Amino acid sequence: MNRILKQTCSLLVFSFILLSCNNNFDIKQGDLLFQNTGTGEIDNAIKDVTATSFSKNYSHVGMAMQKDGKWFVVEAIPKKGICQTPLIAFLNRNKNKFNKSQTTVARLESQYQPYISKAIAYGIERINTPYDDIFLWDDTSYYCSELVYKMFSSQDLPKDSIPFLTHPMTFNDSTGNPMPSWATYYETRNQPIPEGTEGTNPNLMASSPHIKFVHDYENE
Repeated sequence: MNRILKQTCSLLVFSFILLSCNNNFDIKQGDLLFQNTGTGEIDNAIKDVTATSFSKNYSHVGMAMQKDGKWFVVEAIPKKGICQTPLIAFLNRNKNKFNKSQTTVARLESQYQPYISKAIAYGIERINTPYDDIFLWDDTSYYCSELVYKMFSSQDLPKDSIPFLTHPMTFNDSTGNPMPSWATYYETRNQPIPEGTEGTNPNLMASSPHIKFVHDYENE
């Protein structure tokens, strides 16, 4: 009986240690939060045309910032535009069936750390700027990854030193034809599909060699 009790206690201690390790993550200023925002038609459409070889498939990205001892995420989201979202609200936005946030955290290389404060200031200065639901590059509104990219491209960095890439966007399926969901999306907005327009997306950002993934909230 004593041996069983000892084994049980040992298992409980081991489980506690594992749980403590998983929950001992400290987010840092400028961390990038990549998120699977759900299975809505447009969420899936974004992921369908931007998927990479990574095991995760993202449709949203924002940047962590601390203010008055509290954590927020600077992001551009539909309906709200650019906003400062409490971290807990960001993490609770979309969860998996195990009630875990579908959010992964990446950290920029040390050479980019001096640029983070200005990057955050760029986002804060644009709070309440409308969301760019047409996904154009040269207008006065922003979509999520466009905001993060321009947080750095607006600074004194040569284009080849910006930590992320841009490329011609596509809204086509594997046959080269516009995906029905995107055709409907732009038709309802009386806008042509901006096929081939320069841009970026969360999955392209996630493939940057200048970031390292440091935490996955789904594995807590």
